[in-house]
Amino acid sequence: MDIIKRGVSEIIPEEELVEKLEKSIKENKPLNIKLGCDPTRPDLHLGHSVVLRKLAQFQQLGHTAILIIGDFTGMIGDPSGRNSSRPPLSFEEARENGKTYFEQASKILDKERTKIVYNSEWLSKMSFADVIKLASKYTIARMLERDDFTKRYKNGIPISIHEILYPLAQAMDSVAIQSDVELGGTDQKFNLLVGRDIQREFGLSPQVIITMPLLVGTDGVEKMSKSYDNYIGINEPPKEIYGKTLSIPDELIYTYFELATDIPNEELKKIREQLSNPDVNPRDLKRALARKLVSMYHSEEAAYEAEREFDNIFVKKGLPDEIPEYKFDNDIKEIEILDLIVKVGFAPSRSEARRLVIQGGVTLDGEKISDIKQIIKLEKPMILKVGKRNFIKLIHD
Repeated sequence: MDIIKRGVSEIIPEEELVEKLEKSIKENKPLNIKLGCDPTRPDLHLGHSVVLRKLAQFQQLGHTAILIIGDFTGMIGDPSGRNSSRPPLSFEEARENGKTYFEQASKILDKERTKIVYNSEWLSKMSFADVIKLASKYTIARMLERDDFTKRYKNGIPISIHEILYPLAQAMDSVAIQSDVELGGTDQKFNLLVGRDIQREFGLSPQVIITMPLLVGTDGVEKMSKSYDNYIGINEPPKEIYGKTLSIPDELIYTYFELATDIPNEELKKIREQLSNPDVNPRDLKRALARKLVSMYHSEEAAYEAEREFDNIFVKKGLPDEIPEYKFDNDIKEIEILDLIVKVGFAPSRSEARRLVIQGGVTLDGEKISDIKQIIKLEKPMILKVGKRNFIKLIHD
């Protein structure tokens, strides 16, 4: 229970979990631990890793980790935390994203011991009569207790019938695999509770719910998300993971150690003590965190190399050891700075490139570019730097 309860927001109900664990030990039968995956975004970041790490802990304790890829529910779109409808995916998109999800999740889970299933295996076989029967087991009043539905209803924002069916479809996943425990973020609490109710309706022992906190992103404000550009991707290069980790606010250091790493609880306690000690520089702990995260998703060697390169660029104000090159045709003699930033792939549009220049994040051979209309003459090789970590060498063929 010490392992299971680490970093958890809620266990509903905790006494049932204790009973299930005791029975599991007595009968030497592992529990089915369920995690449903939303395949809308295939790129995983540390925010996703929080609940995946909890699933891995159950796996290490000998229980059965079941990863459900929502290829069928992805065609509905999870309304959790949404103030509008989510565009549904095609079946093919959901399947493809699901494969990518599992490949990345395997950096955290034991790939050989993880059971992966697609919920189209049972949901696509349900007839319209089956859906009506399922829908009869839940009320609109209960469904509208959900925060995001309540807000949308009060504000006159449309709620489609298919969105109301989403929690019921997710609940059928728990019925199909006979889930003993379901994991999810705090934003999934309603869906997970529906799963308990529907399991009872089908004569099954209801699953215990374990919710995990939503990891705050590098901005220290919003939950980690690619949409907010405040994420640390688990597939990113070592220098990106290292550099982004050092950018988090000091007050998030302990939370990241607790939720995003597997350091022992004793070490975690020492970190809390160090953070309350005015003689300890939080930056040293942040560097240790950055090395730990790079080691987890790459290697210890890569972590120290990323730290060395970071110090070279930001402490010693040097350049990376390896800088990619961008070759221009010989007939191109000059280019406007905004077009250049877009052309080398450092911004998706001129408007984004303009924002980067205005914010002072663009230099050429160490000289800051402040004029959004500046013409760059391509007369000699130059080093373009955009943001903190994007470097490229401009040369001619």
